[in-house]
Amino acid sequence: MNKPRIVVLAGSRRREALSRRVAVACARALGAAGAEVERIELDDYPAPLYDGDLEAAAGLPEAIVRLQRVLHASDGLLVVNPEYNGSLTPLLKNTLDWCSRPNPADPERSGGKVYVGRVAAVVGSSPGALGGMRVLFHVRDVLGYLGMQVIPQQLAVGRAGEAVGDDERLRDAAQQEMLDTLAGALVDTARRLRA
Repeated sequence: MNKPRIVVLAGSRRREALSRRVAVACARALGAAGAEVERIELDDYPAPLYDGDLEAAAGLPEAIVRLQRVLHASDGLLVVNPEYNGSLTPLLKNTLDWCSRPNPADPERSGGKVYVGRVAAVVGSSPGALGGMRVLFHVRDVLGYLGMQVIPQQLAVGRAGEAVGDDERLRDAAQQEMLDTLAGALVDTARRLRA
């Protein structure tokens, strides 16, 4: 098959978000592992807080329809998430929830079909020493409930403000090795799922 297409996103929209810096290193590792990488910014896909009444009255936001198409065209997803009170960001959860909704105008590229049969990996980021370790389990659960196959490899990047060097690699050699292993497993699983 062609190179598997992996979407990389950070779960924060802050301009100086540490998760965005770590996402750059993740994208580089995935490219080196043989993926076609598409880094997306959730700022480009704004959506109101999910509300079933709003959906019934107005349908899906146009930005969510666009994001559903991006996810549907991919083979996998890598999420880099900061830890908010031990869990995932409201932005990420809201985006995932909106994308899980069916679009009657495009049923083949919406709802569960943007997740099922695809592979996912999770990375945490934090200015603290633990690297957002607690968020990993929450994001894994949500992605699994959506029908994605979440690989066992995961990474928590602590002191994320200093973790990424100018070469877009993690400065800590052991962490970079773990990231390379994660990237290889994600790419390999994406290939096998699409075979």
